[in-house]
Amino acid sequence: MIQFGEMGKRVAPLGIALFIVLRCGIPAAAAQSGLLEVQPRERPPFETVDVTIHHVAGGIYQIRGEGGNIGMSVGADGIILIDDQFAPLTDKIMAAIRSVSDAPIRFLINTHVHEDHTGGNANFAGMGAIIMAHDRVRVRLMEGIRGAPPAAPAALPVVTFTAPIMLHLNGEEIRIIPVPAAHTDGDIYVHFVSSNVIHLGDVFRTNGYPNIDLGNGGTLQGTLDSLQIAIDLAGPETLLIPGHGVVSKRAAAIELRDVTLEVRDRLAALIARGMSFEEIVAAKPTADLDERWGPRLDRFLPGVYSGLVQDN
Repeated sequence: MIQFGEMGKRVAPLGIALFIVLRCGIPAAAAQSGLLEVQPRERPPFETVDVTIHHVAGGIYQIRGEGGNIGMSVGADGIILIDDQFAPLTDKIMAAIRSVSDAPIRFLINTHVHEDHTGGNANFAGMGAIIMAHDRVRVRLMEGIRGAPPAAPAALPVVTFTAPIMLHLNGEEIRIIPVPAAHTDGDIYVHFVSSNVIHLGDVFRTNGYPNIDLGNGGTLQGTLDSLQIAIDLAGPETLLIPGHGVVSKRAAAIELRDVTLEVRDRLAALIARGMSFEEIVAAKPTADLDERWGPRLDRFLPGVYSGLVQDN
C-alpha cells in the first residue's frame, strides 16, 4: 500500500516504485495519449469581450475579461499590474484602468508564461511599464511556447528573478514569491501585505481542477507544495485572486489542495494495481468529482499520472 505524508509527500515501498515505473512507462505517455489529447480552448472574438474592473480591498482591484484575471494596485506611486491577458484587449483593459486612475503604469508583473497572462506585454511596455517575471518566463517567451514564434523583444521581462523580491509602493509591502514548478516552471505569487490580498496566478483556480501544464514544466508535486504555500501565507480573511475564477478566501485553496490529493490517491491505487494510463482513463476515477470541478481532464489527469510515475 502506498502511504501519503504531509505536504503531499508520497512514500512508496521500493518494490512498488519499481513496478510503477516498469508497468506504466515514461510520464510523457500520459500527455501523448489519444484518450486525453490536450485541446486548446475556444475563445470568443475579442471585439465581443467585456472587460470589467472590481474593487478587492484597499488599493487592489481585479480586472476580468478573456483570459487570466488581472490584478492592479493603485496609489500615490502609480499603478502596478499583475498579468495583462491578450494583446487585442489592451485598449479595453486601459479603459477599465482609466475608470479608476489616470496614474502611470509603473510595473507589470507576469505570474507565468501563458499568452492569456502575457499577451499584452509589448503594449504595456510601450507605455513605459517595467515587466517583471520569473527567469523561466523570459526563457520560455524567448523560445516561443505551444508552437508560437519567439516573443518580440519588447514583450520580454526586463527584471527577472528566482528568489523572493520586494516592492515598496502605494503604501504596500509587495512580496513577489516564486513557488515550485506547479502550473508551469515559472509560477509566482504576489502578496499585498497591507491589503491582505494575494494574487496566485494559475496555480489557484476556483472553476476547475488544477491545470498542470507538462509541456511548460508544470508538476503534480509542485502544485501540491505551491497550494500549501498559499494556504500557509493566507489568514482566514485573506482575499485570494485566482488565475481563473472568482476572488476567494483560504478555504477555497484548501478545497483545491484536498481534491488534488484525493485524485492523486485514487490514481496511485489504480497504478499500484497495474493499470495503464488508458485503463485509468477508461475507469473514470473522478466521475463523482467532475460536476463540481469540471470535465476538462486533458491536463489534470496526465499531470497527476506523470507526477506519480516520475516521482517513483
